[in-house]
Amino acid sequence: MEKQLKIIVAYFLLLFIVSCSSESPIPRTTSTPIVTNPTTTTNPVVVTVPQTQNQTFSYLALGDSYTIGQSVCENCRFPEQLKKSLSNLNPNNNYPLKVIAQTGWTTTTLISAIDLQNPASNYDLVTLLIGVNNQYQNRSFSLYEKEFPELVTKAIALAKEDKANIIVISIPDYAYTPYGQGSGIQSKISMEIDEYNAFAKKYCTDNTIEFVNITDITRQGLTNTNHVAQDGLHPSELAYSLFIERILPKAAIAIQK
Repeated sequence: MEKQLKIIVAYFLLLFIVSCSSESPIPRTTSTPIVTNPTTTTNPVVVTVPQTQNQTFSYLALGDSYTIGQSVCENCRFPEQLKKSLSNLNPNNNYPLKVIAQTGWTTTTLISAIDLQNPASNYDLVTLLIGVNNQYQNRSFSLYEKEFPELVTKAIALAKEDKANIIVISIPDYAYTPYGQGSGIQSKISMEIDEYNAFAKKYCTDNTIEFVNITDITRQGLTNTNHVAQDGLHPSELAYSLFIERILPKAAIAIQK
């Protein structure tokens, strides 16, 4: 009798195990890894991004000719490339882009343009790349020290008052272009660009704001001429794609947090 009881208990235990294993697994959030372009990056950065359905993440790009994409096609400029890269990570979502940028703009003119256009304060991502025309136009460095923080404050306000939605991008170095080489003051240009970038980086670090350095990419412009646009001054589509390799992981984290 005892032996029969053990057999019955074992039988029902087996049925229970089989029943549990046949149930549907607990649903998991799918994710997509970000892998920077393996053809141009020796150590690609991989970031896992949760997959969401039919959400809208708005993106505002603030800057000057480097943001508007002087001398490259509209889809070649870095904000458009970033938008496309984000969309590739999750085609179910929408990533509307607004650009406030123009060739020749300084920190002063960008501030005025933002005030004039008065964009909504509901952006999930804001990038800021500004300062080269302050240097090029020989504006006082103290002006940048005053107005760069003002622009960051405005960017945060436009990004739902969340500084985690902000990415500041370093100023490219045009000394390493055919145009810069013809200026006769290449070392002065590079030294001053370094000064601007050092100030911006320190400000961002002190205020826990994301700062992405792309200046070293532009300093390959003389050895890798395909990094320079046909005008001999601005970055090419390829150079902007290298910018995106560094910006994309930060941008994906910002909008998916």
